[in-house]
Amino acid sequence: MPSNPLVAPQLIANARMLYLDWVPEDPAAARALVPQELTPEGRGCVYINQYIVDDPAQTSNGGLPGSFGAYSLTYLGVDLDGLDAQPGTPGRWWTHYFNSSPNMIDYALQRGVPATSGETVFEWKGDELIATTLVGGKPLIRTSSTARIGAGAPANGQLRYVTRVDGVLTSGRYPFVMKAAAEFKCNAIEFLDTSHPVYALRPKQPLDVTFGFYSPDITFCYPGGEGPIDVKPHGV
Repeated sequence: MPSNPLVAPQLIANARMLYLDWVPEDPAAARALVPQELTPEGRGCVYINQYIVDDPAQTSNGGLPGSFGAYSLTYLGVDLDGLDAQPGTPGRWWTHYFNSSPNMIDYALQRGVPATSGETVFEWKGDELIATTLVGGKPLIRTSSTARIGAGAPANGQLRYVTRVDGVLTSGRYPFVMKAAAEFKCNAIEFLDTSHPVYALRPKQPLDVTFGFYSPDITFCYPGGEGPIDVKPHGV
């Protein structure tokens, strides 16, 4: 049973993060993963976040009971209509969440996140970033992107993720500040296990990526659920 004593919000600083959004091969299968009370984005667009926190000192809970520690994380889900976090940034529903930290899995489960165990690894080959998500030690998802950091491009804003906590749809807002790669392009997104449920979110071919970035340095707040979705400021 979940037992993490950490209280929201929690701050994560200076993480390395790859974020992508795409049109799926099977939009109906992606939309079917969204609860009936929510409206998926019309194309069934899917997102993935693959990121790494290298040191426990990058978290506001470092050294506390339940500390996340150093960890890696991949999560995926479906974009939503009518719940934008800010103009042009849709609210999002989590469908899969693979985390290397047992304490963070516990923290996330308390807040309705479908958290399970997994590991994310980054490998650089020149300007190519290969990000691999492993579950049970086996590669599940692999992305390939070209990222040239240069001076970096500053960016900031909010994301919104929706979960279900004790039967209630709950909205959490996640502010961030980051430096993004000055040049970025996604080259490939591979779903490597056709038998895993996450395969329903695989991208269409040819690849249609609607949004993406790589940041070598992003800081963000991890609130988990903040409030019921039908109460302001969380929308209807």
